[in-house]
Amino acid sequence: MKKVRITVLRRTLQADLAAEYGVAGLGKCPMLREGQAFYADYARPDGFCDEAWKAIYQYVFALAHGGKETFYFGDWIKDPGDAICSCNDGLRPVIFKLETTDAESTIDYTPVSD
Repeated sequence: MKKVRITVLRRTLQADLAAEYGVAGLGKCPMLREGQAFYADYARPDGFCDEAWKAIYQYVFALAHGGKETFYFGDWIKDPGDAICSCNDGLRPVIFKLETTDAESTIDYTPVSD
């Protein structure tokens, strides 16, 4: 299993939808910063938004487990091992770049058998 780099590409605000449905003063997502990077494999990285993780974890998991050559390559993203995803906040979605790395992942817990 490989580590996947998650980079925050863009924080957005759908101003028309936010004006109609959001609370007064709603702005871009306050949880993450553009350019911020995280590394993940099977678990949410520390400091990463729970809701964003729920939206992208299946892509991270697939890339971490060898989906580099076949993961939507050729009909979606031009570079193998990459994916562009977003969180599911309809008013202020955050766009992420996922990149497979050569860094090996390690399990950082001890499984418990009962």
